[in-house]
Amino acid sequence: MIDTPLLIRVREVMKTDFGTIDGIATISEALKKMKSLKTSVLIVNKRHENDEYGMINCGDIARHVLAKDRAPDRVNVYEIMNKPVISVPPDMDIRYCSRLFANYNLVRAPVIENRQVIGVVSPNSLVLDGLYRTFQ
Repeated sequence: MIDTPLLIRVREVMKTDFGTIDGIATISEALKKMKSLKTSVLIVNKRHENDEYGMINCGDIARHVLAKDRAPDRVNVYEIMNKPVISVPPDMDIRYCSRLFANYNLVRAPVIENRQVIGVVSPNSLVLDGLYRTFQ
């Protein structure tokens, strides 16, 4: 008899509490939102139905604003965000999601269903909420 591994899907480990921001917002506004939500990543909203989601994180701000001595209240999110972002479907097996993260050196990925973000997944959630579950 072949032992089949436990299938855990991304929707089971994703975080559903995530922050969003508009691309026209300033980096100062993004930082305030990040601090209030206690997060280092924000999903950038679509501008219209046929647009794609973006993402901004503290590393982007450090590289493109802080290191270049730019004023956070004079730089807009859209100037430094990553767009389009690599996203994952909620029914993806966490093992494949983990490979995707490794192959593309991802820190976070939005989980998209019906062209809407329904959560965010990270390597931490894949390991701590997913892989750890198989050892209980």
